[in-house]
Amino acid sequence: MSTPARQNRRKTVTGFVTSRMGDKSVKVTIPYKTPHPRYHKVINRKTVLHVHDEKNETKVGDKVEVTETRPLSRLKRWRVIRVVEAAVGTDVVAISEKDVAELVPTKITQS
Repeated sequence: MSTPARQNRRKTVTGFVTSRMGDKSVKVTIPYKTPHPRYHKVINRKTVLHVHDEKNETKVGDKVEVTETRPLSRLKRWRVIRVVEAAVGTDVVAISEKDVAELVPTKITQS
């Protein structure tokens, strides 16, 4: 009698990268909708996962597929399988308050 193949019971979900926290770490948001128990209005909800990105291949806005794994750190229990859809546009660049102040008209700059 042959031994049955080990079944992979790990969950896989698809979500969007919302933050790059550090080296090999990202936050993935999984949006879903659920009806309110009493009023039956559809409510938008989200789940945020801390995910391990071994190759640092994802960027903010990418749609990724992640799977459960053993605990990798205090919060990371998921890892990236693949990038389903790359984000449109260029890399996200931080903008300072000085840059915003130059672009937004105020009473002082209008005179």
